[in-house]
Amino acid sequence: MSQNYTGSNSPLITTEPYKEFPANRYVESVSDSRQLDKSQNNEEIQPFLNNETPPTLSVADAIAQMLVNLGVSYAFGVAGGAMASLWGALSNSTIEVLNFRHEAGAAFAATEAYFANNRPTVVFTTAGPGITNALTGLFAARGEGAKVILVSACTSAPQRGRWAIQETSTYTLPSGGIFTSGALFNYAITIESAAQLPQIFRKLALAMAQPGGFVAHLSIPTAVQTSLVENIALPQLDVTPFPMTASKEAIAKSVELLSSGPFAIWVGFGARDAAEEILELAERTGAAVMCSPRGKGIFPEDHPQFVGVTGLGGHASVLTYMEQQPPLRTLVLGTRLGEPTSFWSSAMVPKGGFVHVDIDPEVPGVAYPHVETFGVRSDIKAFVEELLQQFPDAPDSTTLPLPRPEHKAIEPAPEVDYPVRPEVLMAAIQKMIVEDTDAVIMAECGNSFTWSTHLLQFSEANRYRVSTGVGAMGHAVTGVLGAALASNSKAVGIVGDGAMLMNNEISTAVKYKIPAIWIVLNDARYNMCHQGMKTLGLKGADATLPPTNFAMIARGMGAEALVVVRESDIEAALEQAIASNVPFLIDVVIDADRPAPSGARNKSLAAQGVKSSAAKNGAKQVSFPMV
Repeated sequence: MSQNYTGSNSPLITTEPYKEFPANRYVESVSDSRQLDKSQNNEEIQPFLNNETPPTLSVADAIAQMLVNLGVSYAFGVAGGAMASLWGALSNSTIEVLNFRHEAGAAFAATEAYFANNRPTVVFTTAGPGITNALTGLFAARGEGAKVILVSACTSAPQRGRWAIQETSTYTLPSGGIFTSGALFNYAITIESAAQLPQIFRKLALAMAQPGGFVAHLSIPTAVQTSLVENIALPQLDVTPFPMTASKEAIAKSVELLSSGPFAIWVGFGARDAAEEILELAERTGAAVMCSPRGKGIFPEDHPQFVGVTGLGGHASVLTYMEQQPPLRTLVLGTRLGEPTSFWSSAMVPKGGFVHVDIDPEVPGVAYPHVETFGVRSDIKAFVEELLQQFPDAPDSTTLPLPRPEHKAIEPAPEVDYPVRPEVLMAAIQKMIVEDTDAVIMAECGNSFTWSTHLLQFSEANRYRVSTGVGAMGHAVTGVLGAALASNSKAVGIVGDGAMLMNNEISTAVKYKIPAIWIVLNDARYNMCHQGMKTLGLKGADATLPPTNFAMIARGMGAEALVVVRESDIEAALEQAIASNVPFLIDVVIDADRPAPSGARNKSLAAQGVKSSAAKNGAKQVSFPMV
């Protein structure tokens, strides 16, 4: 049954969103007392319905209140004069507004806040560079599958083409892709009149109730923000969610294909809400399970049927399994099988092909277009639940032990105490944070990603976050704020020095007392680039950085911080960071020459045509890209 979520003078949109943000828990699930206090102040306010005379609202106020009704509790951004009215309206609603230092960082934080509490988030920007600065973070939000709404200011119609300050119009920015729906935004529109609001928010309400991600852009001219919503009946929407389930025929065909021989299960991030069902399916059938980097923890990594992580930072045990105990087919659940997950390796292709389940009908068959693939469009949880009901009991049989990821014990050693070996640091993080806390752990792109993905082990879903598709530097550095804020608990970013220099929000964390922890792998290099160039035999490029004391920088912004140069000091530093109630940074001077587990990435680049500088005929050098 739907509930009404209203604020002061609010128009009403009622939604009972899809499972990704729990129905009937919009207020109750917010653990931050500030949100409860603000919402309780509005308990007696009654919304106006279509047959009543609506109170006088500005467009900015109406937008803010309808965002509240969509379930938004946090807005991240950077303010500016062109959106002053909208900024004020958001600030006076029940939404908690956080001013960041850069719009890209705000968008990354909004993305991770969504994944931390499964509620849609808002990014707000002013005109011109405010919008363009946010685009990378919003690109990541779309790629990761988050539900994020950008509300931005733009130049009012009478001033367009007249060189207004930070003019935002077709005279200064391309409209296609930024102000229109397309590859970046699922939905984008410029609001020129209050009369557009009913249809716009109907569109958003429907989108928020559906499975999967949705990134929208509402561009509001400065003058329109203060215009009044008069004689307009804003909608009362009761959106009934429905799980996207496969047809009976698709389930029957899947059962037929998977029961005809041994099969493996390949788990991706899209399966994160189906952990229990996947575990039951694996144990009933004896299927080996592997996961994408983003899928770590959905299936317990300490389970005897887990054969490893695939792709970037993955485990050789997966290939050992495919070679020694190859399945007839692989059931793919919620992963696109893109380069970071599969490297498009033929070694990952089973003889009978794939049964590929995804909510996006365009995903199955794209990564391996030449491989026989039975595609199923469905929510993963609903599909596996139905599969469990229909799947025949597996006969008792003796199977060989499955290959397991190798995790060699590595301890601090006095003779190599300085600088810190990344393997030792990861072992300490595993012990002190993964196993002893419930903190969300995020890994930045680059070597931080490969070390963390390869060495950390998780036994539950939604504990580990990485970005594979976009892989923007600065995503984890700033996203960790959103994760900590929305989960109301510690969140840890394992990041490189290059990303920390590029885009950090330490000052923002200090202002809002967000309990983020940064663990900086400080090697004075863009080290994935440096090591990759060396591995590929490409010479002459310089990926070094001047040595930086990040602890000094963090303390200068008001955070607590430590420098760790000896392996014997790691655990004490982690213990202090966990116990702290304020933002905390640990600056770890690591051994820059320890080779990160990213060899498969280098092989993939070589397969795509990256050649050594030693190649004949004076072949042009190719820069080694990040993730």
